[in-house]
Amino acid sequence: MNRQKSENSFQRAKEVIPGGVNSPVRAFKSVGGNPIFMASAKGQFLTDNDGNKYLDMINSWGPMILGHNHEYVVESVTKALKDGTSFGTPGDREVEIAELIVKMVPSIEKVRMVNSGTEATMSAIRLARGFTGKDKFIKFEGCYHGHGDSFLIAAGSGAMTMGTPDSPGVTEGTAKDTILADFNNLLSVISLVEKHRGELAAIILEPVGGNMGCVPPSKGFLEGLREICDKENILLIFDEVMTGFRLAPGGAQEYFGVHADITTLGKIIGGGMPVGAYGGSKEIMDFVSPEGPVYQAGTLSGNPVAMACGLATLQVMDQNENFHNDLNAISKVIVDGYRSSISKLGLDYKINQVGSMFSLFFNNEEVVDFESAKKCDTSLFGSYFRDMLNRGIYLAPSQFEALFVSSILENDDIELLLNSNEASLKELHS
Repeated sequence: MNRQKSENSFQRAKEVIPGGVNSPVRAFKSVGGNPIFMASAKGQFLTDNDGNKYLDMINSWGPMILGHNHEYVVESVTKALKDGTSFGTPGDREVEIAELIVKMVPSIEKVRMVNSGTEATMSAIRLARGFTGKDKFIKFEGCYHGHGDSFLIAAGSGAMTMGTPDSPGVTEGTAKDTILADFNNLLSVISLVEKHRGELAAIILEPVGGNMGCVPPSKGFLEGLREICDKENILLIFDEVMTGFRLAPGGAQEYFGVHADITTLGKIIGGGMPVGAYGGSKEIMDFVSPEGPVYQAGTLSGNPVAMACGLATLQVMDQNENFHNDLNAISKVIVDGYRSSISKLGLDYKINQVGSMFSLFFNNEEVVDFESAKKCDTSLFGSYFRDMLNRGIYLAPSQFEALFVSSILENDDIELLLNSNEASLKELHS
């Protein structure tokens, strides 16, 4: 494929943007080559500056669950644009989306809109500390909760891809209140809770790891965390920035039947616009200003255009009771096809799937946590990524990112993906 225009854009970008990108994983550092600059997207396809077309398997890292440029979403955003891009005042759209979130997510009675998943998780931790009067919290190795200082410790994903799991600029004073546990290991949590009894405000986690690749919770893990939090008066925070509205209408909480005290949301909630949110029970959320003493604010929070985009996306899903069953069925066909190819080629790579999230790990061991994810052959993955790209398949440019399936995929798309995957693996191992 000719990608000269993308290359020209990247060279220009490096002069004025750190690394030429506005989010590190996009730089292709862990897979080799230079990033591709996209010009447009429609349905299940991306088109780059040179006119090359790619089947999109990351869908803007999750938000485009309906595919790109969905007709109803575009109509809703266009109408909102004509009404004005920002008011700095309350508006009906933010009330409508809040009502829909409360309807869909079982543990949320009130919700505060923000501008990103990072802002949502930062605000959730502040709220947990304010509500409980305690400072420390437990996070899990390999779980990524945005780039807030408190979270950039064994954070997985982008930090792991760039080889800097702990970021300079995070002070010791900030880091000391972040307690690290092992994902899928209740005993590590129990030990830490005993050691820091009376000091822990919250336990925060991705209920399905998506930033060390797709890593599902082991049987009883989420239930065990819920039991620990209830017993020790600790708030359980589910970071559902990825899983929210993706695994089920009510996200991972509905999918697994375990409720959180505070839930953070992002990605799908904005339908592609920069939107995040955090919510919980009325008792907890009424601790947020102006109702309560925990301060949090944002000039563009509840932006009418962003609200229109997210609201339309949620409405499409909410109005189709079979939406998630159909989406998960598409995903199962894809993963079954991957497994068939791996078996046919005599390989022993592992695949994890939860609903419409999945990862192919270049690893002969089951991937259940951060340590097992780090055993993947990242060099081989890089070769695989580049080969798939040349076959017209756009994957996440990191072994440590989940893939996200969109509902727009058709049989021909699935056939293209599966044939490309098998041909690529065969070539890598010939």
